[in-house]
Amino acid sequence: MTPPHASPGAPGRFGLEGLRLGALGAAPVALGVAAYGLVYGMLAGQAGMTLAEAGAMSALVFAGASQFVALEMWSPDVLVQPLPVATLALMALVVNLRHVLMGASLGPHLAGIGPLRAYGSMFFLVDEGFALAAAYHARGGRKASFLLGTGLVIYAAWLGATLAGHAAGALVPDPARYGLDFAFTAAFLALLAGLWRGRGDAGIWLVAAVVAVAGQQLLPGKWYILLGGLAGGLAGLVHHER
Repeated sequence: MTPPHASPGAPGRFGLEGLRLGALGAAPVALGVAAYGLVYGMLAGQAGMTLAEAGAMSALVFAGASQFVALEMWSPDVLVQPLPVATLALMALVVNLRHVLMGASLGPHLAGIGPLRAYGSMFFLVDEGFALAAAYHARGGRKASFLLGTGLVIYAAWLGATLAGHAAGALVPDPARYGLDFAFTAAFLALLAGLWRGRGDAGIWLVAAVVAVAGQQLLPGKWYILLGGLAGGLAGLVHHER
């Protein structure tokens, strides 16, 4: 995203009202985020992470999909089995490359508020916040601080749930037994329902889904996430240029 430059009227677009609207919009979604944040905290404890390590990862990385994948490579004893740092970094890059697409989509709505506010808001950009912000701006919303409002609420829910899940991990040794592992999927299905704008979206979603499933079957790692996002974006571009 090109660094936004200051412009007249920017302070009015970035203020408490946008934060309030974003926070209110994200409150229901935050419940779903907290649910799979609890699962992550539990699994992090089972993988050998300390409470401080799990909390630090959620606070600094703040990327659920990457964090779940990282658990598969985590070693509680780095002296015996060193962490594959390069592999972890590459994995995080691949899984989160979709944020480039999301940032480019929201970039025009953050223009004129200054680099610090724009990039500070982008730190809190996650799939749920992007879906809420995209829907808000599609309805004509003009508050640039809306994204930050959603992000702060989701961030607090994710971090708090991580810590609580880690602490409670000993009480629930198998989260899948209680269906808690489905919380991540359920939250995204709810977001998709909110983004549906009519039958014109069906073809775009189908293209993204087919490419993602094919990529998951044919390619190693998490490349299918990026490929599905790119395919959906290109399909959307072609559809809207007709």
